[in-house]
This record gives sequence, structure tokens and C-alpha cells, in this order.
Amino acid sequence: MAAHIRRRLRKGATTTAVAAAAVAALAASQAPAATLADGSAGSGDPKAAGEDTASGETDGAATGNSPYYTDLPPLVTPDRPGSSSGLPAAGSAEAGIPASVLAAYKQAEQTVATTDPSCRLPWQLLAAIGKVESGQARGGRVDANGTTTSPILGPALNGQGFALIKDTDGGAYDGDAVHDRAVGPMQFIPSTWASWGQDANGDGRKDPNNIFDAALAAGRYLCANDRDLALAADLDQAVLSYNRSTEYLRTVRSWYSYYQRGTHEIPDGTGTLPSTPSTPTPSPRPGTGSGPSATPSPKPSPSKPGGKPSPDPTKPGGGGSTSPTPKPPTPTPTPPSETFGSLENAGTGPLRATAGQAFDERVSVRARNALGAPLAKVPVTFTVTGDTGTLFAGGRKTVTVRTGADGSATAPKLQAGEKAGEFTVTAVAGTGRPRTLTYAATVTARQADTIARTDEKALVAAPGEKFADAVTVEATYKDAAAAGVAVTATMVKDPLGVIDNDKGPYFKDADGKPVRTLTTLTTDADGQLRLPEIFADDNEGTYLLRLTTEGGASVVIKLTVEAPEETAPEEPAPGETNAPEPTETPAATKP
Repeated sequence: MAAHIRRRLRKGATTTAVAAAAVAALAASQAPAATLADGSAGSGDPKAAGEDTASGETDGAATGNSPYYTDLPPLVTPDRPGSSSGLPAAGSAEAGIPASVLAAYKQAEQTVATTDPSCRLPWQLLAAIGKVESGQARGGRVDANGTTTSPILGPALNGQGFALIKDTDGGAYDGDAVHDRAVGPMQFIPSTWASWGQDANGDGRKDPNNIFDAALAAGRYLCANDRDLALAADLDQAVLSYNRSTEYLRTVRSWYSYYQRGTHEIPDGTGTLPSTPSTPTPSPRPGTGSGPSATPSPKPSPSKPGGKPSPDPTKPGGGGSTSPTPKPPTPTPTPPSETFGSLENAGTGPLRATAGQAFDERVSVRARNALGAPLAKVPVTFTVTGDTGTLFAGGRKTVTVRTGADGSATAPKLQAGEKAGEFTVTAVAGTGRPRTLTYAATVTARQADTIARTDEKALVAAPGEKFADAVTVEATYKDAAAAGVAVTATMVKDPLGVIDNDKGPYFKDADGKPVRTLTTLTTDADGQLRLPEIFADDNEGTYLLRLTTEGGASVVIKLTVEAPEETAPEEPAPGETNAPEPTETPAATKP
């Protein structure tokens, strides 16, 4: 791509005829396009003059606003396999894309979808730009690695009908050590390639003449500045950043729509070559008053004698033609090394912790730029969402951490709340279209791996009475007191607690009604639990009370309901009787 504005070339009839003849010959022979001579236009690979721009300006356009093919697609739907076969031959041929070129576009789409999914780059847009820039790498004339069989070079950007761009690469890419030229199937100028070049085919080189490298570079350039290419406005802005011409936009848009309706793969080297180049803008000549700094003379009004200028309609009483409104400049894309590309998990494992405990795992993310390299100094905001009471260290629900040199940012430790359940940690970075990662986390109830009575005293009660001795148990986890552990107490018929008991001992609820299961019990700070009072009904027998904890620990306690034994009267000793002793009667009171 080229990053400088082109000028329309002032051509005479002779130059036009020569250029047209060269293009016609190229189209007829389908031979590789030749490098254009300076100041000419019309081959399959020009890339230096521009529309709607002034000479010598660059304006950040990827192609330098240089010439492009203006051929439009046929007004038919491309013939898809299995569809009607009565379409014009031109339609079928134009819908074909050389195999290596098509593979490069689709690979670029997949790569960008990984590093910048919010851009939503469609490969058909790359195909549309590749069509107008180089006729799909001159009909797919590439070798097995995707490199063009001969370089595709635009004219020298020497200011003679084009922008003036002095050499920036010592001729390394374009073979010109004086002026820059656009290079390759996607027509990058060297200075732009220096910032956006890619190695997409893994050969260790960033080669603008390689269709895989060039397609990925074009894709990343189009996605710059947080664009979402699924939005029409962003897509238009991306295309205009490639070449600042409304005609260019309309041409690319027409091919984009055409390719969206259907394409098919054809062998490399058999693609249809376009034949109609755009016309570059003439360069203003010094002293003619047509340069960007000159003040144009007012045009006479044909309807007014004397050639007086038409009134300005923006002023009171005005009614003539208006001056064109200047177009706002399109922002120059930020270099990919500074452009936010993606936010990814930097190895965060499962987030689980027991209530009240610290999480062993910490949330970590990594930011990458548009090239996939780590991006430093990016603020990442981590937020806890949920009702478990979990917070970051220091009691905060939201913290912001900047990425380091390796692009990673790690949130502070999480401290689990007292309520068991699930919550989320969200990491957000970037502006415009922020990248977001969400992590699921779980707080489990406090656990115990052992629970036992603190004494071995038998628990006995008479029918209809309550058990005189309280039941106290202690829970531990890894041999340490397990505080705050939930305990369930249930009257059961079997040691495994498979069958609940509906008679025998019971607890009382808040209303004093019998219940045989309690689920609101919790161990204290020492891991101990004293059970509420236990009552016996009128059924005698031996019963079981089963206590279970979070973590699977359990203990079964025996409860006995039996009437107290009756005590027999003592036998009198020999000579003694069991008759009651006589009671002395008080003497009568004398009158």
C-alpha cells in the first residue's frame, strides 16, 4: 500500500494513446504487467497519482492515492456451483479468483479474526481491493509461495503528475533509490510497508510482493483505529484511508458486493486482467494560479452581463452557486505497533475458593497490538460482579492495572466472601471498541473432613421427656478447627442416612413444632457445634442421629428412648415390721 496522496497526471493525447495501447496489449496477452515509465498511467500496477487531492500531499492514504483499475463487475450474479449455467461468460470469469490469491485473502481474514475479532474483516473486501489495485496479482501470476513472478511496481512518485515522495528504502523494495514507488499486489509504498508489513507465509521475510504477506498487511491496515468493518461507515472510512477518492470507494464497493454474491477458485495465472485505469490528476504548474496556495479568480456568471460573480447564497440576499465544502481529513491510521489488537487470557486457571479464604489463582490477561506482539502500558480494568461478597485484596470490587513489557496484567488476589455461589471477574481494556474477557469463579461453602462428638456419654431420655445431656460435636479440616462449616442434623433409620425417621427423638422449630431435620447449623470459631435440645416422643427404642458437613464428613450418634426402671420396696429386717409407727395423740384440753 502507499501512504501518500496522488495527483492527476496532465497528459497529452500522445501519452494517453500510448498508455491505452499498452493496457490493451496487456489485457489481450495476459502477460505480466510491465513497470510504467515515469509520468505515464494505465498499466496494471500504477500506484502513485491521486484524485481529489493536491500534489505533494500524503494525507496518510495507504496507496498514495495512485491510479487503480476502474473496471466494474458485470451486472450478473456470479455463477455458483450448482446454480444456473446461462450466465454470461464475463460474469463467470470475473467471479473467479486465482487459488493462491483467494487462499491469501481467506487466511488474512482468519488471522485478523484471532487478533482483532471486533474488526470483523471480510475477505471479500480484500478481494475487491486486490482487484482494483493489481487485477488479483495480475491474474494470479505467483509462485508456489505466493510471491509474484515479477515485481509489480507503480510509477516513480517524482512530483511529475504524482505526489512527490523521495526515496525511503534505498530502493530495497521498489528498485528506485531516488523516489518511492508502490509495490506488490496490494500496492504498498515502502514507507507504509515499513510500518505495516507482515510475514504471513512464515518464510521469515516481510515481502510486499508476496500475496500472503500483502493481504494480511492490508487487512490490518483496514482494521486500524478500532474500525468495525461490519458497519458501513467504518468500512467506507477504511477504504478511503486506502485511497482518498470517492470514485475509488464506489469501485471497491461494487466489487465487494459482487464477490459477496459468490466466487469460485480458478488456477493461478488464469485470472481475468482489468483494462481500464483511472486517470491521474494534472499537476499544477508554477505561476499558473492553479496551485493549492493560489487564489482562484472568480468565474463569470453566464447569465449576468459584465462577467460579475454570482452572489454568495450564504450571505443575506445571496443566491448564486456556492463554494464546495472542504472534506474533513480522514485520520491517519495509528501504526500497528501502537494499535490495540486483542486481549487474551494469559494462563488464568480455574477460579475456586472456600468461603472466607483467598483464591490461589489470580486473573491474568495479555494485550497484543495489531501485529500480534505484546502491547505494554495498556490500562486493564478488572471488576468483580456477584453477591458472594468476594473482593480483591484491599476490599475493592474494581481495580485497574497496566500491562507490563510482556503485555500482561495480573489482578490482585481475590478474597472469597462468606456466601457460597458463582460470580464473574471481567477484564476490559482499550477505548473506542474495548476488548473484554470474562472469567467464571466459584465460592464453595466452608468444608470439614472430620466431625465427631466431644464426649462419649450415653444419650438417654424417657418417653415424652427431653434428653438431659446436650450433644456437642467438633469439625476439623486438615486437622485444623473448621470454623463456619454448615452442618445438617437428621434423624434417620440407618447409619447411611438413606431413610429418614418419622418417629422417635425430634427437635423443635421456632414455633415449637417437632422437626427431625435441621439445616441451619454452623460450627463456631473453634469448629464446635452444640445442638439444640432433643426431645423424645412416646415411642421407646434406639434411634440414630446423623450429622453431615460440607466436604462430606459425617458422624452417627445413638439416641435411646426408654422408661426408667421401677424400684421395688425394701424388705424389713427380722423382728421389724413394715407397719407405720403409731402417731401420738395429743391429750385433751381440760375445760
